Amino acid sequence: MKDLIINSRVTIPADQLTVTHARSSGPGGQNVNKVNSKVTVSWLVDDNNILDPEWTRRVKVRHQNRINQLGQLSLTSQQYRQQPRNLEDCLTKLRVLLLECQHPPKRRRETRPTLGSKKRRLESKRQQSSKKQSRGGRWD
Repeated sequence: MKDLIINSRVTIPADQLTVTHARSSGPGGQNVNKVNSKVTVSWLVDDNNILDPEWTRRVKVRHQNRINQLGQLSLTSQQYRQQPRNLEDCLTKLRVLLLECQHPPKRRRETRPTLGSKKRRLESKRQQSSKKQSRGGRWD
């Protein structure tokens, strides 16, 4: 397996990635019972000096459900019937996962509602109120 290139400055060496194979589930005929086409790629998030510490923290916070107690980020793929394609799919998933955490999220600036949205809201409240007022019967 080759090194995983994340961007022009960051590359994860192949020896830091652990690859395991297993039998995949689902349809596939007799072939599914004898071929290990499912691929699982694991990578130690905590034990790396490749990523910036803030980048690592964002990965750990955003994808904490994929990281086990040992600090391994695990990704699986059984989409294809060939092992090499599933391996490539896992590596692509890891690359995308790391790139989406590369930059901190933009802070949301609070905005005020527009005059038109205020008028529409108040008009709908008036309509709802009049609808409910008309439902009430007077028992004289």
